[in-house]
Amino acid sequence: MKSKIFISTTILVFLFGSTNAFSQQHVVSYDLSKLLSAHLLSISNREATVLPGHEKNGIMLSAKDDDGVAWINGITFTNGIIELDIRGKNVDQQSFLGVAFHLVDAKTLDAVYFRPFNFLSADSVHRIHMVQYVSHPQYPWFVLRDKFNAQYEKEITSPPDPNQWFHVRIEVQYPQITVFINGRKTPCLSVKQLNDRKSGKLGLWVGNGSGGAFANLKVTFLK
Repeated sequence: MKSKIFISTTILVFLFGSTNAFSQQHVVSYDLSKLLSAHLLSISNREATVLPGHEKNGIMLSAKDDDGVAWINGITFTNGIIELDIRGKNVDQQSFLGVAFHLVDAKTLDAVYFRPFNFLSADSVHRIHMVQYVSHPQYPWFVLRDKFNAQYEKEITSPPDPNQWFHVRIEVQYPQITVFINGRKTPCLSVKQLNDRKSGKLGLWVGNGSGGAFANLKVTFLK
């Protein structure tokens, strides 16, 4: 696995990334627009386009029924830190977006995602549904909400503007997952993974009926 990560990150760094390989980690920044143009993204159940004007050198995933995912070809993610900027919209039930990791295929994955349409909700129940962890296929959101209410989804204190970019940092140290936004020191979600998958593909995830914008992806691969 070590050699696979090194080779893959070297190729992607050549294609407009950056790396620091002089410690116990590889840090790689991905230009999503160039990865898309170079056909280095595999996309399931969505169309991907470069953002107008090459905004943030990011990409947009289209809205469509059922979930969609776009993963980066040629890399394996085990433990590490995933950082990126995402932008949804304040439209009820039309903005579910985040990151998929330890991905086997489009139906078998872990994901952390956000519901921006709940960020400004006056409803106390909706407010605790701002950020969510899922483990597909065994533990989709509705199973977790039924069996473990409010454990795998949380409210975000002082949530960001639902129509604007916000920064996400996801720390994965199996089985622990810790999520932060906008450089804050206090996590908005801290959970343990609900499966024994310790590595897999890494990608961008959108839920049923949703699209979203993604940019400035940086991944720290920890040994």
